[in-house]
Amino acid sequence: MTATHVPGAPSVEDGQLISTNPATGAEVGRFPVAGAEEVVAAVDRARAAAVWWAGLGFAERERRLLRWSALIAHRITGLAELIRAEGGKPVAEGVVESAAAIDHLHWAAKNAKRVLRLRRRRSSVLVAEFSAFLEYQPYGVIGVIGPWNYPAFTPMGSIGYALAAGNAVVFKPSEYTPAVGAWLGETFASVVPEQPVLQVVYGLGETGAALCRSGVDKLAFTGSTATGRTVMAACAETLTPVLVECGGKDAMIVDTDADLDAAAEACVWGGLTNAGQSCVGIERVYVAAPVYDAFLQRLVDKASALSVGMDEGADMGPITTPAQLDTVRRHISDAIDRGGRAVLGGPDAVRAPYVHPTILVDVPEDSAAVCEETFGPTLTVRKVSSVDEAVELANAVRYGLGGAVFGKRRAMSVARRLRTGMTSINSALTFAGMPSLPFGGVGDSGFGRIHGDDGLREFARAKAITRRRAPSLLPSTTFERTPRQVAMVVRAIRLLRGRAR
Repeated sequence: MTATHVPGAPSVEDGQLISTNPATGAEVGRFPVAGAEEVVAAVDRARAAAVWWAGLGFAERERRLLRWSALIAHRITGLAELIRAEGGKPVAEGVVESAAAIDHLHWAAKNAKRVLRLRRRRSSVLVAEFSAFLEYQPYGVIGVIGPWNYPAFTPMGSIGYALAAGNAVVFKPSEYTPAVGAWLGETFASVVPEQPVLQVVYGLGETGAALCRSGVDKLAFTGSTATGRTVMAACAETLTPVLVECGGKDAMIVDTDADLDAAAEACVWGGLTNAGQSCVGIERVYVAAPVYDAFLQRLVDKASALSVGMDEGADMGPITTPAQLDTVRRHISDAIDRGGRAVLGGPDAVRAPYVHPTILVDVPEDSAAVCEETFGPTLTVRKVSSVDEAVELANAVRYGLGGAVFGKRRAMSVARRLRTGMTSINSALTFAGMPSLPFGGVGDSGFGRIHGDDGLREFARAKAITRRRAPSLLPSTTFERTPRQVAMVVRAIRLLRGRAR
């Protein structure tokens, strides 16, 4: 019989990390906590595995990764149910998350050779006698620290791409979702049993810190901005390169020619999916004055129809981490205290472990609900006089992860002006599900990219090679060059590069 615990922060008992459901407290599993020595041992094992894995070549790695993606696809409902048991999100959302993870893994496997293979590059006038080559070689061992809000999809954006690039991976899942991490590790091992190419280590923050200092060749982190700074500081001690994907405060802009029904539907989905616990979730909405009232009414109608709970058909589940409830409560209260109004929900919407949909208007732009990441099912909606004002306000925060624009005539130009790594036009969050596009932010949202060609290159070193193919007509890289030859170099450069156009 499954044990039941008081819902709360992860606990460690007899060296075991205990995973529980955030709503019911039901125990999901227990996992051995890895100390610094265990983490270093895992990285050492990964070193030899990385050599073997890289030596397989692109075609063989592709074959094995596609077998893994196919296995996950066949077991997708089981993974979705595990995500629900451990994180509380509805099974339907777990299915969508898992499907996106599978799609990205499949894309990375199929495209790694095209992106990373050895290829020729053009030569230059001073070294025309040499051929130029470029390839992207694997780092070796990649450390991945994953989040709890999308415990399959988000880490797969690092794990799948790192594996496709030829690296071994040591993965530390969030202490809130270790069971999903274990599931990923076990399924991979069933299709690649020869070497520990993907290992999973469990624990609290100390385990993550140990991974940062373990000697991995690069570390990919997804989590809060504050923790991202800590990770960077730890990695800086050994000059370990990092990829950091942190929080967001994404905005949606609704122009005068937007389809208001579609905009309201996307806003509800983008802001409230996974109970608002999405780094690329919509948290701020800027609406052109002529359509503000009509849009707001549609938004409230759609959001108020959502159901909350752990019932089979619920649209939204619990807030996964207890501390986040305090943040959401503080943001709502601060907004109300400073003159904002709740047109849906409000302070009473926070009913632990749930938060019901809350829509706030007339909230000052310098309030916590507008400036800080809420990570809950709340939206602030503001009327603006023009899209120029909307862009200015959207870009005013420290974050710059994703965003959305609804409109027709000006939508593309507005999307390009947003200071974000990604923007959806007439949709929300769709860039995350597009394997061919890079995913990442600017400012306090971090740096580096997962997904797409850039995501594959993120887990590989650029290797440049030159090879002599003929004698030197303009000897420049030798001490045996003559004054006459130097004069020839001068004449050639003036002839070929001395024109402005």
